[in-house]
Amino acid sequence: MQITKKDILWNYAATFLKIASGVLLLPLILKKMPAETVGVWAVFMTITSFVSILDFGFGPSFIRNITYVFSGVKSLKKIGFETVNKENNIIIDYGLLKGLISTMKLFYLRVASFLFFLLLTLGTYYIYMLLDEYKGNQLEVYISWFLLCLINTYNLFSLYYDALLQGKGLIKKSKQIQIVGQAIYLFVAVLFIMLGNSLIAIVSAQLVSVIIVRWLSYRSFFTKKMKINLIRAKARSRNEIFSAIYPNAIKIGLTSLGSFMVQKSSIIIGSLFISLQDLASYGISMQFIGLIAVFSGIYLATFQSKIAQLRIEKNITEIKQLYLKGKLILLFTYILAGSGLVILGSWVLKFMDSQTQILPVSMLVVLLVISFLESNHSLAGSILLSNNEVPFFKASMLAGIVTVVLLLLMFSLTDLGIWTMILAPGLAHLYNNWKWPYEVNKQLEISFFDNNKAFVNIKKSIKNGNRNRKRTII
Repeated sequence: MQITKKDILWNYAATFLKIASGVLLLPLILKKMPAETVGVWAVFMTITSFVSILDFGFGPSFIRNITYVFSGVKSLKKIGFETVNKENNIIIDYGLLKGLISTMKLFYLRVASFLFFLLLTLGTYYIYMLLDEYKGNQLEVYISWFLLCLINTYNLFSLYYDALLQGKGLIKKSKQIQIVGQAIYLFVAVLFIMLGNSLIAIVSAQLVSVIIVRWLSYRSFFTKKMKINLIRAKARSRNEIFSAIYPNAIKIGLTSLGSFMVQKSSIIIGSLFISLQDLASYGISMQFIGLIAVFSGIYLATFQSKIAQLRIEKNITEIKQLYLKGKLILLFTYILAGSGLVILGSWVLKFMDSQTQILPVSMLVVLLVISFLESNHSLAGSILLSNNEVPFFKASMLAGIVTVVLLLLMFSLTDLGIWTMILAPGLAHLYNNWKWPYEVNKQLEISFFDNNKAFVNIKKSIKNGNRNRKRTII
């Protein structure tokens, strides 16, 4: 499996367009929607992010095991992995691949059905409570909510396409598809918002985009050759495959649930204690910081399938190099983008004539520090996970529970308001922030000199890149 600079650049491009589409839509959203509606939109986005954890860790497990299959393994294990000799020609076991695809389809069908029931019942009741004092068009919110239920259900059911593309190492292709989807989303959303449909416009654009992305994903993976090989192969037992995957998948799912509770429960619980206007300011600020977090982790995320392959080849040296470079890119991104947000964030929203304002500088700085620490230990977690083990799931679940408890206690016993939503998740993650980076340093035998060498290598790469550009110009 070859992950090249083109894969990294396409990943950045896809993420940039996703951000750009959000940035281009933001002035329209903030100008066309009152702060109350922006608050409802923030809740919609939080619920959408909740959907992503309902695969309960099977997504990353499926991706990793798809990579194992395309790397030549003949069996899947509950813990660890079957090693292969990278010098031998890779022979893909299509029977194992066919069984794995069948297992993914059945799993996501069941989970998506449960999600649809959950959204229509408990989700609708939550929206009903949220709109108790809402002064806008409630019918529009309910129509948008129903469309959102359909989008999230279909998106979850078809999530296995992402696992197939990423597991096979088709990073560039998957990002190109995402770019097409984001472009369509942006066009449809802008068109509908200009026609005055606001919330309905955004969710309708999401629906069109998701359908087209899934269609393109299907065509990219299921080529004529792939279809022939899968038809000829005898599928391995779904029960056998599922029993090998589910132990770690459940642990990853518990980890994701804990992370969701830490990251998103602030908005869910906070909506019951503070005004929608304050919630909108917090939601917009977290959206900006979330974008920084996504951008900072792109480099290492691009190599996740490659790292899984390096594990089964026992190539620890290259894993160490990728991790150290990813960690430095994470740090530089937070410093540069975070400084820009603190200095220019409020001015940008005022320039856009926004009805919703960003949080004060002191709150932004604390949020950025907390977000960086979380992103840093998540980066370490991805390296530990490539070993097909999940040592951090208990700590993550505990952090989620502590976050919820702290939120309820601090809202009930203090008048901190938005500060409660900021501090509770940060305090809950204090253990994780040092524990898992320490474990990776120990596992990969990383020293101070290794970190310094990685920094020097990045400087050399930048200098060489500048020289090459000058030569090209000359």
